[in-house]
Amino acid sequence: MILGVGMDLCQIERIEKAIAKPRFMERVFTPAERARIEAAGGVRRGEIAAGTFAAKEAVAKALGTGFTGFFADAVEVLPDDLGRPCCALTGGALKRASELAGDGGFTLWITVTHEAGMAAATAIVEGGV
Repeated sequence: MILGVGMDLCQIERIEKAIAKPRFMERVFTPAERARIEAAGGVRRGEIAAGTFAAKEAVAKALGTGFTGFFADAVEVLPDDLGRPCCALTGGALKRASELAGDGGFTLWITVTHEAGMAAATAIVEGGV
């Protein structure tokens, strides 16, 4: 059963400017996400940061609260071994997802894309799994 759906779209250039500020990087991204962004360099650096940011926003929307009750760093977005974006929740984000799912557990699905200076992400919270 689908418990929530979220989507976000952001300009890569806007996120490139934001990640130039260490405070933004520390508040929004987990250490593993920051390492991935920094390792990318060049154009990919902005695309990865913007895609990750959009995914975090999409997850917050799918949880039905936005970032109420948790910060962006409670949603970690990293690729699996095949490069597919996966999401891990901690703190208030995990609490919210668990409340949505009840005793049935949940799975969080995300997808990220980049095109023409934009990054987009969609998140689906599936329960009863």
